[in-house]
Amino acid sequence: MPTKRTPRPRARKWAAALTVLAAATGLLTTALPAGADGRGGGKGDDTVDVQLLSFNDLHGNLEPPQGSSGEVTKKHEDGTTEQVKAGGVEYLASSLREARDGHPYSVTAAAGDMVGASPLISGLFHDEPTIEALNSLDLDVTSVGNHEFDEGRKELKRLQNGGCHPVDGCAEEGKTFAGADFPYLAANVTDKKSGKPLMKPYSVWKHKGVKIGFIGVTLEGTPDIVSGDGVKGLKFHDEVKTINKYAKKLQAKGVKSIVALVHEGGEPADQSYNYDCDSPGPGDGISGPIADIAKKVTPKVDALVTGHTHQAYVCTLPDPSGAPRMVTSASSFGKLYTDTTLTYDRKTRDIVRTSVKSANHVVNRDQPKATDMTALIKRWNKLAAPVAKKPIGWISEDIKAPSDQPEAPLGDLIADAQLASAKEKDDKAELALMNSGGIRTDLVYEASGDEGDGVVTYSEAFDVQPFSNTVNVVDLTGEQLLKVLQEQVTGDNESQNKILQVSDGFTYTLDTTKSGADKIVADSVKLNDEPLESDRTYRVAINSFLAGGGDGFPTLGEGTNPLVGDDDMAALENYLSANSSDGKPLPTPKADRITVKK
Repeated sequence: MPTKRTPRPRARKWAAALTVLAAATGLLTTALPAGADGRGGGKGDDTVDVQLLSFNDLHGNLEPPQGSSGEVTKKHEDGTTEQVKAGGVEYLASSLREARDGHPYSVTAAAGDMVGASPLISGLFHDEPTIEALNSLDLDVTSVGNHEFDEGRKELKRLQNGGCHPVDGCAEEGKTFAGADFPYLAANVTDKKSGKPLMKPYSVWKHKGVKIGFIGVTLEGTPDIVSGDGVKGLKFHDEVKTINKYAKKLQAKGVKSIVALVHEGGEPADQSYNYDCDSPGPGDGISGPIADIAKKVTPKVDALVTGHTHQAYVCTLPDPSGAPRMVTSASSFGKLYTDTTLTYDRKTRDIVRTSVKSANHVVNRDQPKATDMTALIKRWNKLAAPVAKKPIGWISEDIKAPSDQPEAPLGDLIADAQLASAKEKDDKAELALMNSGGIRTDLVYEASGDEGDGVVTYSEAFDVQPFSNTVNVVDLTGEQLLKVLQEQVTGDNESQNKILQVSDGFTYTLDTTKSGADKIVADSVKLNDEPLESDRTYRVAINSFLAGGGDGFPTLGEGTNPLVGDDDMAALENYLSANSSDGKPLPTPKADRITVKK
């Protein structure tokens, strides 16, 4: 194992040469109200402003994300909106470096899912390129997210500590992967046998007498959304109890200023990145798990940086004492970053809550690129080129991934591809179900390289479906299939409506005027126009993640007579190759298999 690198000092002296323009336009700023019951005393000569820059859910998006995945929504004063292209580490680096200029006290933190479900340039090399990029971004600390466990605990520790991949070896000849310069924090993840934390639970940032503690947690429900192998032997604990436990320990060590990095999030009432989350009142514009967590986390914690839901918000939510506290999230894929000012009182060693202010900024693509990131991307793209540039299909327009609608054309396409793959292994396979969360981005018509518009390269298809699941076939009764459909809108999925994408010939009605399981109209469920028979056995194609009961579908984990098929990426590649050509691009599915009643 190579010697661990010493973290580099901030490169602010040359940052201005790399980035000249400000990173954001049209930003939203939220500050705690004057006179609020914040802790830490008043602002005076003994205070110093600490800049906290943060982001979340990068998912290895080193290059600018394509299609709708690379846009943020900006709302204008007249109520109209526009889509702004954003993201890419060349621009994120420029934005962060420009933001740091003139701020002697600046710390950069993240809230998990830095890696996992990554585009080919990073995913092909087990996300080593992303860790390298984060080192160059001068990231100080991050929490783990659920995707940090996609390849298991050993791989997570390798990303932290370095060393070549145990199977694929070193990505570059003569070079050993050195690991992360920043700590991954996993306070609420412990080994089931020893009870010890898997990674460091917290870290303390220090600069000229200023100390700020960071506690990192991922969502307690991580085992429900990660493959069983990825979390084997690990226990995930309650987020609030864990944060409160370590906040107490930090205070006992004399660290009074504390920030929680929480890989769990919320849903703002408006999707615009500059939406006023505190209108009509503090925190009124956000719902979801983070709202409950924020209201229960000890007042010892001064701010929460969050993620997981890929949403943008800057909110003030009351802590258990009723004092307002900043809660932020910066969308995903490096499209935004958050700039929060924490006023540190040297006498009390605490944050003056009444002075905290925060804003989300767009990582615009009309600013200069960071040249070191351009070189990094070029180097890794050269290594990936033999695989990445291979053309595997043709389309005539963008094929959209699932978003705010239950069914999406790309979801239908992938379900059809998996059914076709399953039939090659088992001619009795009748239908396929695909989880929406496994479809990461659109298939975009516009060329991302020199391949030409409409050409789907292996890299573009991999970006859509990067998890390396297998396409499995299992037996499920009609009764079980109906229960699976009902699990889309009940239990853990009730508030999220995780609608499965379905293959051609499988149809039903989703009645949104009803509640719970009644949303699925039982007598509307049909396969090839024949009503679902409760006591009949069906052969169903699902990916290996769903076959383990993942994403809140335990009934899928009860499937019998399993058959393990090909890799899901191979299924998509073969389907595109077989069903499209330069002269006859693949028709876009109509997305008319699920009828929605409103």
